Amino acid sequence: MELRAPTTVTSSSRTARLLTSVALWFDSGAVPVVPGEGAGTGRRIDWLRVLPFIGIHAGCAGVLLVGFSWTALGTAMFLYALRMFAITGFYHRYFSHRAFQASRAMQFLFALIGASSAQRGPLWWASHHRHHHVHSDTPGDPHSARQHGFWWSHLGWFLAQRSFAIRQERVQDLARFPELRFLDRFDLLVPFALGALLFGAGAALARLAPGLQTSGGQLLVWGFFVSTTVLYHATFFINSLSHRFGTRRYATRDESRNNLWLSLLTFGEGWHNNHHHFPGAARQGFFWWEIDVTHLGLRALAALGLIRDLKQVPAHILSARLVAGGGRRA
Repeated sequence: MELRAPTTVTSSSRTARLLTSVALWFDSGAVPVVPGEGAGTGRRIDWLRVLPFIGIHAGCAGVLLVGFSWTALGTAMFLYALRMFAITGFYHRYFSHRAFQASRAMQFLFALIGASSAQRGPLWWASHHRHHHVHSDTPGDPHSARQHGFWWSHLGWFLAQRSFAIRQERVQDLARFPELRFLDRFDLLVPFALGALLFGAGAALARLAPGLQTSGGQLLVWGFFVSTTVLYHATFFINSLSHRFGTRRYATRDESRNNLWLSLLTFGEGWHNNHHHFPGAARQGFFWWEIDVTHLGLRALAALGLIRDLKQVPAHILSARLVAGGGRRA
């Protein structure tokens, strides 16, 4: 009996950990966690906890079963563009940097659209991004490619247990909104609802408009799994590539760089050296030739009166653009 006790305890502990991981799929607040503390410190990955993330990638293989249609491809492209704008314009420039003002209704609408990207809730996203700016490219930066390598900066950091929790101390201004706390706590709810909506819409179109040659399964696979996976990695490239490849206009204390191709892919986020030099601006392409689709979208919303007070880049920053050597290529 004395020899079995450790086995029983170990088995119980393992079962408890498994149940906790599954519970956290549905309720990220089921178990209080402090970032960087406890068993999750370092690079330990809870593979059961991140199974939904892996499942979204695996779902892309469904294209082999559901086939192709222009309707499905168009849906995937539309949802990529809409959700990329919600991530770049609101998760990043609004929630993380407060680069403009929005009503509570607009704030929630784009938080909802951003949450459908399956990149967690706005509080989690903003808290870790603000932490990144404080510690950019130092050992305290959880997704620095210089410190931790490409794969860790690309996706390993947010799969690690130490990154599951919100850094509450960095988002006290956002945490006062219960609707935003709800989106963070139940962060799989909105992506699941989007998937169900796509399946239902595809099934309806198969009956009502057969000429579109789509189906419930096809819209689900292309509109959610494929679109979300491409959106994932386009977003992640800002962490893994934009501190390694490109040009430096400003002598920032980190390794941030400007990269045209990343900017095209991410609607303007690739002007990363600009952004790290002055994070508070609503635009990241500081000059007219630096294409910033997100900024154009924000200007359109402002013209419609839906958002306001877009913060501009100060004139002295624009005139100091040659400080780092006029954009010397790395």
